[in-house]
Amino acid sequence: MIEKINLTMLTDFYELTMANGYLKHGIGERIAYFDMFFRKIPDNGGFAIMAGLEQLIAYLDGLRFSREDIEFLRSKNIFCEEFLQYLHEFKFSCDVWAVPEGTPIFPGEPIVTVRGPVIQAQFIETMTLLTINHQSLIATKANRVVRAAQGRAVMEFGTRRAHGASGAVYGARAAYIGGCVGTACTLADRDHDIPAMGTMAHSWIQMFPTEYEAFRAYTELYPHNAVLLVDTYNTLKSGVPNAIKVFRELRPSSMGIRIDSGDITYLSKKAREMLDEAGLQDCRIVASNSLDEYLIRDLIVQGACVDVFGVGERLITSRSEPVFGGVYKLAAVEENGEIISKIKISDNIEKITNPGFKKLFRLFDKDSGKAIADVITLADEEIPEDRDYELFDPGFVWKRKMATNFIARKLQERIFKRGKCVYKSPSIEEIRHRCIEEVSTLWDEMLRFENPHEYYVDLSRNLWELKDRLIKEFRF
Repeated sequence: MIEKINLTMLTDFYELTMANGYLKHGIGERIAYFDMFFRKIPDNGGFAIMAGLEQLIAYLDGLRFSREDIEFLRSKNIFCEEFLQYLHEFKFSCDVWAVPEGTPIFPGEPIVTVRGPVIQAQFIETMTLLTINHQSLIATKANRVVRAAQGRAVMEFGTRRAHGASGAVYGARAAYIGGCVGTACTLADRDHDIPAMGTMAHSWIQMFPTEYEAFRAYTELYPHNAVLLVDTYNTLKSGVPNAIKVFRELRPSSMGIRIDSGDITYLSKKAREMLDEAGLQDCRIVASNSLDEYLIRDLIVQGACVDVFGVGERLITSRSEPVFGGVYKLAAVEENGEIISKIKISDNIEKITNPGFKKLFRLFDKDSGKAIADVITLADEEIPEDRDYELFDPGFVWKRKMATNFIARKLQERIFKRGKCVYKSPSIEEIRHRCIEEVSTLWDEMLRFENPHEYYVDLSRNLWELKDRLIKEFRF
């Protein structure tokens, strides 16, 4: 299984050189706080979906440097023996908080927070980003595709186009979280309980003397899921008529046809007419062929008679925007038990970080259940629900709004306490259900594919004042 591979050394080399330097300078055990957040929603969408936490937990739980790892680093001739001995005795001891998988997330929010010795908290940067970035990207894309399908099932069909084995398996997992009903990837079913699905390839039809014989042989083998690929030769003149003939002869309990080329709108309409005229109203029509949310939306607008979509390369690679720009930045350190906030300042305003040890709240309207706004606060702050709460835009502080009659919910949950996992990962079905429920709390205006309503992510007044003070202090 992929999870059993020791990924401890899957790290950027600078994390090792910095760790060696921290140790040499006597600051390796200084407590540091790091936040993972992202700056831009893929495809200019209204929100992203958190995913990948379960794999991050597995990585952190298994952090061990093998003898081979240490010997390799020794061979580089740049690491001191004290550091190599530290790695030999390495034991993860950080605290970790994270937003649960399946939760809608927004730019600037701390979706993972790590507190611990800087030598450790810095070291886990790469895998934290790799794991959360990849699965959040695919879950977000999948959710867009599923929403475009307007209640029709979407199958993830991208294994052979994925960027490597882990991209296929974890991409399938993320797509299921985002709302797909299953995957073509068998390994994802075995290891992650994602239902494996599929039909047949054109080669099956070509292996038989006739298309009819190929269809009949397949239907006899799989009468409970007989989905026949009808576009090998001629969809309407050969494929659909042969499928109808076989279905009427064998009467499988579950039947369907798949169209994988041509004008899907036209072909599906004609196929539906032919199936219905033959009394096969319960025969499903599956469509595939380089689909994405925009093509699916257009097909539905044009009246395509499609019951199920198979979506491959444009989903598993998030082809339209294949990077989820999560970053991992230092937010604070501890000195003599006091938290000292840190900030990164940039000429690019969006790259200025939010300092300090923080919490993340989501406010929900009590009457509608809809999300009003997210608020990032300092860790010692609470948002009282018994009185109105003023929200203001941290970029334009004159833009203010009073939140009334709301429920405030903390979004991050504690995952590790002093290196021990204290979080029970939910099942994949529970995560998928969470995604459905949480997306339903967003206003329809945020679900648009173009120009969605921008959701408010505000800073508490105390956090804003801290940030403003630090910017002024370090501005030259």
